[in-house]
Amino acid sequence: MVEKWRLIPPLETSAITQMSIDSWLLDQYEKGLIASTLRFYTWSKPAISLGYLQKKYPQHWNHLNWNKEPIDLVLRPTGGRAVLHQGDLTYAIIMSLDSRKTLAIYQDICTFLIQGWLSLGIALEYGAAKRGYIHNSSCFNTATIADLITADGSKLIGSAQRRGKRSILQHGSMILSTDKALFEMVFNQVAPWNLTLMERLSNHYCKQEIITVLTEAAKQHFGIELITQPLSDQEWKDISLIKNNVELRINN
Repeated sequence: MVEKWRLIPPLETSAITQMSIDSWLLDQYEKGLIASTLRFYTWSKPAISLGYLQKKYPQHWNHLNWNKEPIDLVLRPTGGRAVLHQGDLTYAIIMSLDSRKTLAIYQDICTFLIQGWLSLGIALEYGAAKRGYIHNSSCFNTATIADLITADGSKLIGSAQRRGKRSILQHGSMILSTDKALFEMVFNQVAPWNLTLMERLSNHYCKQEIITVLTEAAKQHFGIELITQPLSDQEWKDISLIKNNVELRINN
């Protein structure tokens, strides 16, 4: 029989809520209470997410503002370095853990992204950065073998992972229209965006079209049936109880 996964409809909400949802989904799968899940989401206001083990970050990030609004700072349940979320699209998959090594699982999950983006006319390959990337505060100014880059070396998708005892969470940011000036203000580095590609994306595809294509690619790659199921009122209540675990600096 074809395995059935849950598809949560796209959500645009705050950083703390998005990270709380992903944390809650991983916990629920660990307990055997939910099926494997796929979701796509966007961020209602600019935010910086830090990797779960990222102990150091510039202190001025606690006081950043953009367009006269504070930039939220949250802790991801996954590893990696800081990611700026503004104008990006994020995917998340929670599924069963098997005996494969971390990189093999990364690349298996990333295959649906490669296939989906190829059908949109954009070929992606894995990055090649070595361990020195840990000294760069920005996730998107280096591309490891777990990240996906375009032909000119620009990083389009950065992913991170969290392993449980029986499950795995992988989520990642896809850069679509992040503001170059905002990125450079946050990281004090030149933005690595391929502006021609970003313009092409914004002119030809809306986010919903990209989500539709990637959803179909996931179905084909994993050989699954996706059952659309929004979060229930009770699930929202449960998610709200864990928000304090991911909050670093939240301004609602």
